[in-house]
Amino acid sequence: MEPEYIIYAENVYKSFGGVVALRNVSLGLRPRTITMIIGPNGSGKTTLINVISGVYRPDRGRIFFDGTDITGWPPHRIFSRGLARTFQVPALFTKLTVLENMLVVARGNPGESLFKAIFRGSWIKYEEELVEKAFRILDILNLSDLWDKRARELSGGQMKLLEIGRTLMCDPTAILMDEPLAGVNPSLAYNILEYLKNIRNRENVSFLVIEHRLDIILPYIDYVYFMVEGRVFAQGRPEEVMENKAVLEAYLGE
Repeated sequence: MEPEYIIYAENVYKSFGGVVALRNVSLGLRPRTITMIIGPNGSGKTTLINVISGVYRPDRGRIFFDGTDITGWPPHRIFSRGLARTFQVPALFTKLTVLENMLVVARGNPGESLFKAIFRGSWIKYEEELVEKAFRILDILNLSDLWDKRARELSGGQMKLLEIGRTLMCDPTAILMDEPLAGVNPSLAYNILEYLKNIRNRENVSFLVIEHRLDIILPYIDYVYFMVEGRVFAQGRPEEVMENKAVLEAYLGE
């Protein structure tokens, strides 16, 4: 594994029956960067994210996270290590408020222990600190004024921000994001990207993102991998990849 990467996929191969989804893919996510994977539908982007997050086990190859080989680990173990994930459709508790959605995902609350719950002093301070942390994150995402709104009352973009906030409650080192701008109007999409950049800088979190809305997201990206037919076809700075004639022909039809 190359030590400069917080996530490194090494020669990952994955097939489903006779369909090969990933063909010896190698790519990395450097610390404190927003790295994007692009490519046409069926290129293997989401399969790769599923392998990295533990949903699928690779047939061959290895996945490293923060210097540890996590190949084949179940999703919950990977999550507890500090690698979180958001989905194209946010998985929120729609009947709970924004604040309750933030608090419910926090790990290690002493009040959840049958023994410790009896002793109020052992967990009340923890919960006070948890609420303070939730409001700090909501403030970063410009959601603090909506803390008492039920999640189902939020706009699509606000739901995306809330899901990001919930991942931050677990103090991740890196976040995998599958189309965070899908279904979001352009003005809010730009806001989401500004928040991601702010989180990268202030919270020291790295992002590996799948996204199709290149016209909006490219100025915020540090590095790009272009995939096609289960392979990494090109990589580099955004301007380098988007000037690649082969990428333009394969992806943009130019």
